[in-house]
Amino acid sequence: MFISKKQNTPSWLVLIIDLIICFISIILAYLLRFNFNIPSVEVKSLPKVVTFLLLVRGISFLLSNVHLSILKYTSTKDAVRIFFTIASGSLLFVLINFISFNVFNLSHIIPFSIVVIDFIVSVLAMTAYRLIFKIIYLEMYIPSKAKTNVIIFGAGESGFITKRALDRDAGTRYRVIAFIDEDNKKIGKTVEGTTVYAFENLEKLLDNNNIAHVILAVQNLNQLKKKEIIELCLSYNTKVLNVPPVSKWINGELSFKQIKKINIEDLLEREVIKLDEKAIRKQILGRNILITGAAGSIGSELARQIAKFSPNKIILLDQAETPLYHIELELSEKHDDTCFEIVMGDISNNIRMEKLFKTFSPQIVYHAAAYKHVPMMENNPSEALLTNIAGTKIIADLSVKYNVEKFVMVSTDKAVNPTNVMGASKRIAEIYTQSLNSKKKTKFITTRFGNVLGSNGSVIPLFRKQIDKGGPITITHPDVTRFFMTIPESCQLVLEAGAMGNGGEIFIFDMGKSVKIVDLAKKMIKLSGLTLGKDIQIAYTGLRPGEKLYEELLNNKENTIPTHHPQIMIAKINDYQLEVVEKELNELINLFSSQNNIEIVRKMKQIVPEFISNHSEYEKIDLNLI
Repeated sequence: MFISKKQNTPSWLVLIIDLIICFISIILAYLLRFNFNIPSVEVKSLPKVVTFLLLVRGISFLLSNVHLSILKYTSTKDAVRIFFTIASGSLLFVLINFISFNVFNLSHIIPFSIVVIDFIVSVLAMTAYRLIFKIIYLEMYIPSKAKTNVIIFGAGESGFITKRALDRDAGTRYRVIAFIDEDNKKIGKTVEGTTVYAFENLEKLLDNNNIAHVILAVQNLNQLKKKEIIELCLSYNTKVLNVPPVSKWINGELSFKQIKKINIEDLLEREVIKLDEKAIRKQILGRNILITGAAGSIGSELARQIAKFSPNKIILLDQAETPLYHIELELSEKHDDTCFEIVMGDISNNIRMEKLFKTFSPQIVYHAAAYKHVPMMENNPSEALLTNIAGTKIIADLSVKYNVEKFVMVSTDKAVNPTNVMGASKRIAEIYTQSLNSKKKTKFITTRFGNVLGSNGSVIPLFRKQIDKGGPITITHPDVTRFFMTIPESCQLVLEAGAMGNGGEIFIFDMGKSVKIVDLAKKMIKLSGLTLGKDIQIAYTGLRPGEKLYEELLNNKENTIPTHHPQIMIAKINDYQLEVVEKELNELINLFSSQNNIEIVRKMKQIVPEFISNHSEYEKIDLNLI
C-alpha cells in the first residue's frame, strides 16, 4: 500500500481493504470450522453467504464511518469502533439465523460457530492491519533516532492518557522512554510497554539519556516535590511540561497542545492554602461588597474569589477604563449580571465616592486601589499623596459615615521602614485607618504582603518580555532580594484575614523565603530553554530611586502574634490618636495644591519618622541639607 507523508490513504481504498479482509475472514472461518475440509453442501451455499455477509459489512462500515479514520493516527478509539461495528453485523446474522430456524423452520443461513470465528478474525485482522500501517509510517518518516525522548512523571490514569495523547499526535516526534512514580506497587511494571521507575531513578535517567522533556502528569502534585523535580531537570537543561487539570481538557480529552511549559510561578508557589471557607462565606453571603482598584491584579482576583461566596452584589470600582471593561466581560461569562456593578471613578474624587456609597450601601470594603510603582511615585509624590493617602482617607471616612461593617486595606511590605515615597504613603494610609478603628463602629483591618507574581509592575512579566526580545534581562543590583506570593494566594489570605479580623489589626502573611532576583532571572532563562551568556545576557542597572536591596514585613518596633492560620500573623503596633493623625493628615493633604515635592516628602517624614530615603534626591531632607 502506498504510504505518503503528506497525503492520507483514500477512504474508498480503506473500505475496499476492509471488505477484502471480511471476505478472507469468512472463508477462513469455514476452513477452521470444518478442519479445512468444507462439506459440499456448505460449498454450494458459500457464494450466497459471502455475498450476504459482504453486503451487511459494507453497509455497517458506511454507517459507522470506520473507513474514514486516518490509518497513521490509529488509536484505541478506532479499535473500539471496529469491534462494535463488526459485532453489530454479527448480531444481525445471529438474529437472522434465529428467525430462519424458529419462524420459518429452515436451516441456519450461517452456522453459529462460523459467525463467532468470523467475528474474532475480522476484528483482529482489521485492527492489526491498521496498527501495522501506523508502525510502518512511524518508522519510515519518524525514525527512532529523530524522536525526542520524554519521561512522564506519574504512571496513573493521567500519565496513561498523556502517553496516548503523545502517541496520537505523531507529528510531535516524541518517544516516552520511562514513567516515574512514587507508588511502590507500580515500580518495575510497564505501561503500554514502557517501564515504570522509582523517583530515585530520575536523575540517572536524565544523566544516561538525552531527555528533552519531563511531563508532570500527576494532579495535585506536592509542591515541594514539584520544585525538586523542576530544579533537577533544570540542572540537566531538560524542559518541564505540565498536564492541565482534567476540568480543562477539551471535551474531556487531553490533547498535546494543552500540555504547557512550567512557568516560574510554578516554581515559586507554595502548598495550597487551607481557608476557613465557612467564616469567609458567613461574612460575604448576601452582602454588598465594594472593591476599589477592582481592575488591578489584586482587585480583579478578589472579585473572582468573592463571587464564589454568593454576595448580594460586588461593586467594582476603578478609574482604568479598559482593564475594568475586561473584568466586566470575564465576570459576565461566569455570573449573573445582577450580582456585580461596574463603577468608573477615582477614589480621590469625594463627590463621586459619596454618590457610590449612597447608591450601593456597601457593607464590606476591600481597598486595593493604590499607586504601587516605586520609581514613578518617587518622581511624583503629589500623586502618591492624592491617591494613596487622600483617596484612602475618603474611602475610609465614607465607610464610617455609611456604617460599613469591615474595611480591609491591602497594604505592602514597602510600608515597613519605608525608603521611598510609595512605601511611606501606604504607611500613612495604614496609620490613619488604624487610628479610625478606636473611635468608630467600622472595623478597620490591614493586610500587608510583598511582591505578587504576575501583578502589574512585577519583575516576572518584565523579565518574560525581555527574554522574548532576546535580552538583556535588566536587574538593578546582583544582591537585591524580594518576597513573592502568587495573586490567588495573596487574595485568599486577604479574605481569610478579613474574616478573622476584629478591627485594628495589621495582618502580615508568611511570604516564605526571600528570593534573590538574579537567581529568579537565571531560572526563567533556563525554563525558556536558553543559555545565560550565550543566548541572553543579564545587565545590572543600579538601584532605582527609593529602592531597597531587601524588603521587610515588620518595622523595628513591631513583633508578631500568631493566629489560628499558620500563614497569617498579627503585627503588634503602636497606637495612634485619631485627632493627632487627622490633623497631620489634613496638613499633608493641603500641600497637594502647592505641588512642592520637597515639602510634601518632608511632611511625610514627620508623620513617619522611620521613613529614610534611599538612592533618592530626598536624602537631602534626612541630612537637613534642604
